[in-house]
Amino acid sequence: MNTTPPIPPVDGQVSPRYAGLTSFARLPRLNDAPDYDIAVVGVPFDTGVTFRPGARFGPGAIREASRLLRPYNPALDVAPFDSVQVVDAGDVDCNPFDITTALTEIEAGISGLIAGGKRVMVLGGDHTIALASLRALHREHGPVALVHFDAHLDTWGPYFDTPVTHGTPFRVAIEEGLLLKEHSAHVGIRGSLYSADDLTDDAELGFTIVHAREFHTTPFLDIIARISERIGDAPLYISIDIDVLDPAHAPGTGTPEAGGLTSRELLELLRGLRDKNVVGADVVEVAPAYDHASITAVAAAHCAYDLVSIMSERMTEEIDGR
Repeated sequence: MNTTPPIPPVDGQVSPRYAGLTSFARLPRLNDAPDYDIAVVGVPFDTGVTFRPGARFGPGAIREASRLLRPYNPALDVAPFDSVQVVDAGDVDCNPFDITTALTEIEAGISGLIAGGKRVMVLGGDHTIALASLRALHREHGPVALVHFDAHLDTWGPYFDTPVTHGTPFRVAIEEGLLLKEHSAHVGIRGSLYSADDLTDDAELGFTIVHAREFHTTPFLDIIARISERIGDAPLYISIDIDVLDPAHAPGTGTPEAGGLTSRELLELLRGLRDKNVVGADVVEVAPAYDHASITAVAAAHCAYDLVSIMSERMTEEIDGR
């Protein structure tokens, strides 16, 4: 655990938010701090996409949209940068032409960042990268629980004879023993499928689903309670495909589906998981070429900020011995 006083983000009341270097929330970079507790890292990889490309530019867009973030989070009553050191670790260099090689490189990069119990906030990139994150976290924590926010299941089989794409990471994660089946859930699922077998196969893999349409009929707090009960006390990885949001709230993504969540609903769902042991998270599939007025990137930046806040609160409690 880092024992040095945290270096704060650049003060927006001293340096205009549009000035200076672009790091997430204007945080110090990895080399600017003697040690850290939480690393924000970009993974600019989108070779695994099956429709519109462009998520490789997601980390840069999210960082730019995060310039307006301030150091106190009133929704959670947390100042996430005060008690623990949060840094921007830059981007993982990964092969843009070969998925297998890239996954190995991403896993190695994330493994280095989380050694010794540190947390990681990953900015994607397409959803393929979640598999590399889970492989890295498995080395540190063993199998973890998963809450997967997405329009799509991402438990499909090989696509065009390619075993790992952004539509397969959680099937492969289950097959590799990276996830706790009884503690994992999809949230926000909607849209057309290849057949009803997609749902049957997903259930056989051990997932439960909160469909997007359930938000119209089920009390919101009941949904949070259901997800929370599913997780239990297990170490938790949260994976957010930004297309869990309706295209009205996130047009800048590769596989948009109508009927999704609002950004307010997604943020409140995350805040409802604040008491969980979140050991890592990602926000993926931001494709700025399809974005308008940075709508998607802003939503992603705020999700990442809340996730960092939740991890910071948990680590502060650990430091205090509570």
